Amino acid sequence: MQPLQLFDPASSSYTYVLVDPHSQAAVIIDPVDTQLARDLAQLQGLTLAWTLETHAHADHITSAGLLAEHAGAQTAVPAGCGILGAARQLQHGDLLRFGGETLQALHTPGHTAGSMCFVWRDHVFTGDTLLIQGCGRTDFQSGSAQALYRSLTQILFALPDATTVWPGHDYQGRSHSSIGAEKAHNPRIAHKTLEEFTATMDALNLPRPQRMDQAVPANLQSGLPQNATPAVGYAGDVSPQLACQWWQAGEAVLIDVRTDAEREWVGFVPGAVPLAWKQWPGMALNADFDAGLQAALAGGHKAVMLCRSGVRSVAAAKRATELGLQAYNILEGFEGNPDADAHRGRTGGWRLHGLPWRQS
Repeated sequence: MQPLQLFDPASSSYTYVLVDPHSQAAVIIDPVDTQLARDLAQLQGLTLAWTLETHAHADHITSAGLLAEHAGAQTAVPAGCGILGAARQLQHGDLLRFGGETLQALHTPGHTAGSMCFVWRDHVFTGDTLLIQGCGRTDFQSGSAQALYRSLTQILFALPDATTVWPGHDYQGRSHSSIGAEKAHNPRIAHKTLEEFTATMDALNLPRPQRMDQAVPANLQSGLPQNATPAVGYAGDVSPQLACQWWQAGEAVLIDVRTDAEREWVGFVPGAVPLAWKQWPGMALNADFDAGLQAALAGGHKAVMLCRSGVRSVAAAKRATELGLQAYNILEGFEGNPDADAHRGRTGGWRLHGLPWRQS
């Protein structure tokens, strides 16, 4: 099973899409903001479970936050990178599940202190840690030649030689390599001592990335403008438990803002008003959203907004507030954290903390 490799010519960056063929669940690794339309087109018919970053990039801006809004994905980032607002901060060895597939995070510091690689089946996605016939620079962003040497020799080169290497960049048109090939022939690291490698890295004298001052701050916000962080603009955030209490007491209307396709695939929420915030094609704003929302809340009730990852529900709650309605965002989204305290229902749907909004 092969990943889909996509290329951004402006930054010579690779983006990867991994798909579980049975459930059509997907993850995307290192997406680029200027390629959002391309990536959304590639994702049609799939359910994007996660957006992943290998590190906080200095040469392009991520579209992770935008993909969370448009496609309902959850964002996952290396814990050591200081990226704010992600659904999950990854530690070494953490597993991410999408459908029936599993991906493992490896902390590989050196290019940056928080850099990570991701192992899926017999593939490893190495970001800027290991490149084809090269490796990431170590002269800025908390870089360390000593840390990178350990990450390469003790973590990545410990993988089976046949493991396919999918790098974050290539500037010569190469698409992939293997652990065995890089271990034997990579001129930066192959057969070198720590002292030799450090001397090689110290002598590179590379130019500063042109977009660094713009890209790094943006990437620490998952590619979203700072004024787009969901802190104000609606009544507030509520826990699933409190939202359920309001709903069961008749004090609030539960609004499910997922797409029709998501409800068909994951499951419906009995008693919720299905009112998509965005719909295919292109995940455009639903032209009927305002009228549907006003009709649902005609009795003066407050709304509690539910989506898959907790991003679109914030946008929908803000829109409801603009319409003069009282709206709250339910924290964690419909799926919550599937590796913690949310459990898959027997026939589809999710049960959050044992609460009764699930298909049965």
